[in-house]
Amino acid sequence: MMEDSKKHYVDNTSQSSSAGLTIRQKEPKNLEAPFDWIDSYLTPTELFYIRSHFPTPTLEGASYQLRVDGAVRHPFTLSYDELRSMPSETRVATLECAGNSRVFLVPQVQGAQWELGAVSNAEWTGVPLRTLLERAGMEEDVCEILLEAADRGTPKEEPVPPDPICYAWSLPRAKAIQQEVLIAYQMNGRDLPRDHGYPVRAIVPGHYGMASVKWLTRIQAVREPFHGYWQTSDYAYWASMEGNPVRRSLGEMQLKSEIARPRVYETLAPNRIYTISGAAWAGETDVAEIAVSTDGGRTWTEAEFVDPVRRHAWRRWKLDWLTPNEPGQYTLLARAKDVSGVLQPNEHDRHYGVYVINHPLPIEVFIGDSGRQ
Repeated sequence: MMEDSKKHYVDNTSQSSSAGLTIRQKEPKNLEAPFDWIDSYLTPTELFYIRSHFPTPTLEGASYQLRVDGAVRHPFTLSYDELRSMPSETRVATLECAGNSRVFLVPQVQGAQWELGAVSNAEWTGVPLRTLLERAGMEEDVCEILLEAADRGTPKEEPVPPDPICYAWSLPRAKAIQQEVLIAYQMNGRDLPRDHGYPVRAIVPGHYGMASVKWLTRIQAVREPFHGYWQTSDYAYWASMEGNPVRRSLGEMQLKSEIARPRVYETLAPNRIYTISGAAWAGETDVAEIAVSTDGGRTWTEAEFVDPVRRHAWRRWKLDWLTPNEPGQYTLLARAKDVSGVLQPNEHDRHYGVYVINHPLPIEVFIGDSGRQ
């Protein structure tokens, strides 16, 4: 990924900037990270992708309140300062929008036309959700933890709710009590920028980004599965139960790899060493191998990882390629394998609709004088 890319960075971590990000939607703000720019393990905050469902709410730390209630014995409310005074943990986690790489689906589908950059990797600091739930004293029959946000509006996709709603997402109890799930207030060592959830957001490592609720204001323990708009009408897929199709909400990120360099339609010199680079990640497993094809998937060559294994965080990789002498168009692919031997699927699973695009993505490049620059 570009060696000199840092000269393009904008030092503006106090608030998110659109400089360097690709606008997929202006309002609400949906901005894509320049995947081919990023040469560092942690994505610089100002280059981290932004996914919003409604206009960014204005919350102030001085008046902020986080309510923890529902099916608990001791409901309570925390101020921003009280949350920050609690013992904290810091961990690295990759977030990916469930619709990342949607532009690669054929034929074209509805939704933001994300290319490769609706994924980023950052360091997060906050209080484990488990700590708050233990303090509240969950009832034994709690099955999910509902996370509610301050942003509100009316979704555009059918079926449209009769009234404006807040963004909300629930976690299975088993995931919510894992130590890695944070109620975070810092990103890459600094206070959260407004577009990334200031003052407080959830970070749910291993799950698609919609679970990491921004502008968090309420944590509610519930006794029945939550069937809100986002988990039934939007971020859902078709599964099968005893032969019948049923809707399930998305959750764990699926194994995936992406090529960052070369870029799509980039022209490369013939008979030269070119370093193909990218990143691979997974949800609740570890990426163990990465292979690259330079001939459209006919043959594969093992690539080298740049980063060690760290659960819930991406691993960058590289491969030195001696480009062909023969001019023309070549299709590059990257394919990851996890520790249990599972490979990325060859094709997109249509049961996921416009989400979970985790098959090897074709990067077309040109060798020699193709007429393209």
